[in-house]
Amino acid sequence: MKIKTISRSSDTYIAERNTDESRISRNLNPALHPFERAREYQKALTATKMERMFAQPFVGQLGDGHRDAIYSIARNFDSLNKVASGSGDGVIKYWNLKSRKELVTFKAHYGRVSGLIVTPNGRLLSCGHDKTIKMWSVNDEDFKQQAKKLKQYDDNEDEESDFDDDESSDEEEEAGNELENGFMNENEINSSNGLIKTYLGEHSFESIDHHFNKDLFVTGGAQIELWDSNRSKPISNLTWGADNITTVRFNNVETSILASAGSDNTVILYDIRTNSPTQKIVNTLRTNAICFNPMSAYNFVCASEDSNVYGYDMRNMKRSTNVYKDHISAVLDVDFAPTGKELVTGSYDKTIRIFNVNEGHSREVYHTKRMQQVYCTKYSLDSKFIYSGSDDCNIRIWRAVAWERTNVKSTRERNKLEYDAKLKEKFKFMPEIRRISRHRHVPIGIKKDSEKRQIQTQSIKRRENNERLHSKKGSKPFKSEREKHIVANTYK
Repeated sequence: MKIKTISRSSDTYIAERNTDESRISRNLNPALHPFERAREYQKALTATKMERMFAQPFVGQLGDGHRDAIYSIARNFDSLNKVASGSGDGVIKYWNLKSRKELVTFKAHYGRVSGLIVTPNGRLLSCGHDKTIKMWSVNDEDFKQQAKKLKQYDDNEDEESDFDDDESSDEEEEAGNELENGFMNENEINSSNGLIKTYLGEHSFESIDHHFNKDLFVTGGAQIELWDSNRSKPISNLTWGADNITTVRFNNVETSILASAGSDNTVILYDIRTNSPTQKIVNTLRTNAICFNPMSAYNFVCASEDSNVYGYDMRNMKRSTNVYKDHISAVLDVDFAPTGKELVTGSYDKTIRIFNVNEGHSREVYHTKRMQQVYCTKYSLDSKFIYSGSDDCNIRIWRAVAWERTNVKSTRERNKLEYDAKLKEKFKFMPEIRRISRHRHVPIGIKKDSEKRQIQTQSIKRRENNERLHSKKGSKPFKSEREKHIVANTYK
């Protein structure tokens, strides 16, 4: 007679060390767990509710901001905690994100700082409406050396002054006393000694961008010009029929390709290897900003005046690859996350929205009572934070994921968050979970305007369908949303 016995090895359930948790054996046969799906759904619902409870996107602002609206923000790709900003009064500030204080300040331009970029070798390039491009040093060591040189004021200098004016000699003595006592204004030191080089242009500049690894940069204004940082004049003029260039951007993957947007509603692609434009599309309204996907060589997005953001593939620009909706006013800036999976937009409707690349509607909307029109938005280099500059003179820091915290997590906590994320992904189409995860509080003005826009859109579609039904077959062809905004497409 055979007798079947249960045999277990002690290694499967006894912990190796006293500090380890006891191992639990589980039978994963679904027949033994009839209520598993119900329990998982309840856990997913609880996790979704907790996610909304802990959503606190706003982190803080940088220092005291500027004295005028902020029109440009630039990241330093060599440093995670440094960022530069330019305002409407011509002032550039370089910030330390850890302390949220400004490191240096430059009075760079007369009028608005229209473009700002940090070069690969750590220099800062700025352009403005005063027809100048300026290169600045943002290296801390440079300023320490300059401050030491300024403090070495010669006490034994001859009393005879080179100036005939007595008032100027008195001012020089006062400045010398300030330097001896170490009370010289930092702004005066930085503005006078931080400047490395000045490039003079024939027209005012609207935008600037630097090549990913070469000493080349491009400017947009009345003309689009390619510059070598070692030369004082542009080396090439790439203009192709645009009245005024509003924005220019290099492709960071295919580094010889750049794109520009003009005031005549055009988006043009250029190749600097041949020093010529390659193709052009004409849209119904003007494009305010362009950004290339850092993880894809061919894809880029355009922020349009018609409150939408359009995604393109440069290999086929007869139609857009995606249309990102939800804003109710002109989109002023757009930026891709370093992962290439998300993009952030800033709009004239005083909100910031975050989109997944493959989805047409925003997954998140940020706003405050004090924040005005958002002129510039940028992702941090680790994709965890977003910087925004607005008309109320403040630079704000936001979390890219509103409920995520950056503190050090234990293994148990990390596993729990990953498990909850998988459950939310599994049940995201269930009605209750979908409603809770999508719900956002927005200002009453935006809510009413979005409802009006929805009614208008439905009315237009209904009218087009009626016209199509009562017209000759084929006389009114259907045009998709991804093609409506494109008026013409030209190759050169």
